[in-house]
Amino acid sequence: MSEQLNIVCAHCDAVVRAPSERLGEAPRCPRCQHHLFEGHPVELRTGNFDQHIVRNEVPVIVDFWASWCGPCQAMAPRFEEAARKFEPKVRFAKVCTEDEPGIAQRFNVRSIPTLIAFRNGREAARQVGALDAESLARWVNSVSA
Repeated sequence: MSEQLNIVCAHCDAVVRAPSERLGEAPRCPRCQHHLFEGHPVELRTGNFDQHIVRNEVPVIVDFWASWCGPCQAMAPRFEEAARKFEPKVRFAKVCTEDEPGIAQRFNVRSIPTLIAFRNGREAARQVGALDAESLARWVNSVSA
């Protein structure tokens, strides 16, 4: 019998039950028909943040960033590439601290970029500062194992 996982759709925020061994087969959301994993980070806002953090049963790595932050801009393509490489094993998401200061404040984000890995709705690991592609991949592997 296969393990069923809850995955939150990046488009409509619906919680979808999917067999774990079939996540690599590009499953679609039954409500909106979009792929559950599309190889790029999900934009999170106050209205959907908790849904994605608490209800996803795969680790969620959130990049707290801002448009004026040079290191954030430098790391953005690496984070995008990591999403393509590691999904569906891990969900990647972004929170713009300019648009969502309450979320950043809630998690005591004082410096950006800050990456926070969540498991089962709780913070599992944190990385402050930009990472090169190799360091980012190593960090993702360490928090998703």
